[in-house]
Amino acid sequence: MPRYEFKVIPAPRKGEKSRGVKTVEDRFALALTHLMNEQGREGWDYVRAETLPVDERVGFTGTKTTFQNMLVFRRELTADAASPARLLAVEDVPAIAPRLGPAETPAGVAPSVGPATGLAAE
Repeated sequence: MPRYEFKVIPAPRKGEKSRGVKTVEDRFALALTHLMNEQGREGWDYVRAETLPVDERVGFTGTKTTFQNMLVFRRELTADAASPARLLAVEDVPAIAPRLGPAETPAGVAPSVGPATGLAAE
């Protein structure tokens, strides 16, 4: 089964000007085309676009939620890509979230707490 690494980058927020490209839609498409071709040259395959919530700080104590458009790319890991600098692979994600709550067996007996002994008073 192939293993992948993933890369997530923000989608372009505005278009690129170019000769003969007049409309906002065409300029945005051009910016997206350049971004996608650049990632493709580096070996990344486009997977999908996601809109995700982000909590941002407002003032000293406030927060507000905004939404960011992100582009998801992946590429297959090669046999020599097992270095620590690689990105998260699909197999590295735990299949089941850890169960929260008390431990089923105690870790051991807690040490008793009492007055210090063996110290000379000065």
